[in-house]
Amino acid sequence: MNRCFFYIIAPLLTAWLTASGAAAEPAALKEYSLSELEQELASVDSELSRQAAVTLRRGVGSLGYRSRIHGSPNAKEWIRIDLEEETVIDAVVLTPILFSETRTGLQAEGFPTAFRILAGTGQDTNEVAAVSEVDRIMPRTAPLAVTFPPAKAAWVIIEATTLTSRMSASHYFLQLSEIMVFSGRENVALNQPVTIPPGSPNPHTSIGQRFLTDGFTPYIMNAAYGGRSKSLLIAVTETNQRPTLTFDLKTTVPVNQINFHSANLSYGIPMGNFSTWAVPSHVRVLGAVNPDFSDAVPLCEYRQESIYDNGPIIMRRFPAAACRYVRVEIIDHNPVVALQPHLPQISFSEIEIIAEGRNAALGAPVTASPNLAYPNETLIRITDGLNYYGSILPLREWMSQLSRRHDLEVRRPLIAAELNRRYEQQKINLRRLGGLAGLLAAGIVIAILVERLIHLREMARLRERFAADLHDELGADLHTIGLLSDLAGDALQKPQELAHLLQEIRTTTEETGAAVRMVSRISSGLPYSNLAAIMQQAAERVVVHLRHDFTIEGAELLEKLKPRTRADLFLFYKESLINICRHAEATTLQTHLKAAPGKIELTMADNGLGLPDMVSKRVPQSLRRRARLMGAQVETEQVHSGGTRIKLTLKTGRTLMPGRRKR
Repeated sequence: MNRCFFYIIAPLLTAWLTASGAAAEPAALKEYSLSELEQELASVDSELSRQAAVTLRRGVGSLGYRSRIHGSPNAKEWIRIDLEEETVIDAVVLTPILFSETRTGLQAEGFPTAFRILAGTGQDTNEVAAVSEVDRIMPRTAPLAVTFPPAKAAWVIIEATTLTSRMSASHYFLQLSEIMVFSGRENVALNQPVTIPPGSPNPHTSIGQRFLTDGFTPYIMNAAYGGRSKSLLIAVTETNQRPTLTFDLKTTVPVNQINFHSANLSYGIPMGNFSTWAVPSHVRVLGAVNPDFSDAVPLCEYRQESIYDNGPIIMRRFPAAACRYVRVEIIDHNPVVALQPHLPQISFSEIEIIAEGRNAALGAPVTASPNLAYPNETLIRITDGLNYYGSILPLREWMSQLSRRHDLEVRRPLIAAELNRRYEQQKINLRRLGGLAGLLAAGIVIAILVERLIHLREMARLRERFAADLHDELGADLHTIGLLSDLAGDALQKPQELAHLLQEIRTTTEETGAAVRMVSRISSGLPYSNLAAIMQQAAERVVVHLRHDFTIEGAELLEKLKPRTRADLFLFYKESLINICRHAEATTLQTHLKAAPGKIELTMADNGLGLPDMVSKRVPQSLRRRARLMGAQVETEQVHSGGTRIKLTLKTGRTLMPGRRKR
């Protein structure tokens, strides 16, 4: 059954394996295994859950800068930012201007797809980073954070080499909301002067070069962690005095920046107030080491000239000053635009005081002037490090998280698509496996049936061979005994000859018994060793009254035949002798046995009357049966001089190749 199973089932397995392995994987992820893809997707999801969300601000505000219009995307545009002093920089963040398209939705407009970042001191210019179209940074709605090895710079140039268009494919320009240049955690480009190419538009509305470093972006800080905190809302009760907020930093630190987080107005849609609601239009910041501010020094001022000078985070940098106490004076608490001027109010979500890149005011105690009405427990909100969405992040970390979120959100669908393709392939493979299982079951049943049929056929063949062996062996031996008995009857008056004939009868009888035992165990072939000799012995016993010439070629090759083949060849020869003795009435017989590599020929010719059942070259049934059992061809023909010639041809393949040994 093993052989049948192999021949039936192996092609099914081969076909299934070929079909299941034919699909090609995407080039980008083809090296990943299924488990690695699942781990990668889980890793991306886990990292996404830790990134700040892209939450857009609402209301009126500045957009940023837009360059001249060009007819080709390869037109060059540049923006230069002069830093306050020479410093070491290691990152640049470009923030896009966002527009809503009817078909594509919210997308960055005018964001360059290829650009260089140049930095220098004096006349020295170095390319610190470059982004090409191969990087595929578009489309996007998030900032792009570009990091590079630390480099000294007194100015930075953004040189766009490939521009993008807006609605019309023939109009190309450079457009950015904000450019940030980082030295560690600090944005050293904040409020710094910007230079653009001569002839560039510089409208005095929401678009202009001055808005590139004003610190306002299209986003509201929405960290992935931290609790919510409502904005501090203070009512001004005495309008003839300047309200103040005083921060105790607990220790003297070099303060160089202050960030005012305005109240979040994005809860309701549409908003019920202007984005400048409760933001003072004029604020002055003082610093001191002594609590009475006897050594106070002015740090910075913030003044709203228009509604475009306001945003979610109002950031002001200034030269570092050693301070323990910082006071915020509200010089003019009325916003530029107010719906209810008769209800003066001040609101901040948080006030950060930055020293060495960190918020020194985090958790610091705050006191307010008496003309501000507020519940005592609400002042802590202004230094709790939280806004309406969660924790307040350092600016660089916030921008990096938004940029990283974009990269992860671009990668995630690719991984998910590849996983879905793999899962679909698995389903297909499972269906194929189910079909294969059915085919295997059917194949096994067929194999069992085929094996059963083969077994039955083999049994029938064995029975036929057994009958043929008995017929050929016993028929020849019994015929010999009959002949010897006749001779013994004729030799009754000759005692010596009679004794010899009786001994021959005895010997033949014993050999007949041995032959029966041999046939019953389907001949081991041992009695047929030295085939030429036993064939001659059989001829001497069977054709006693015939003159018999026996010649042989290649006797040594006969011993290389299989025992079963030698037995079949011998039995065919004996059956032929019996047929000649019984029916031919011949007086002479010539036998020629020729063994050659790959072929054996046995030829027997007599001078008798011919076989009685031979009509038109018919072969006696007993000889046809024996030839068929051994896989040989037999034919008979009349000899011109009288008699019959029997010729047996047996092809042996490589069995009789000279010098070959059976392995």
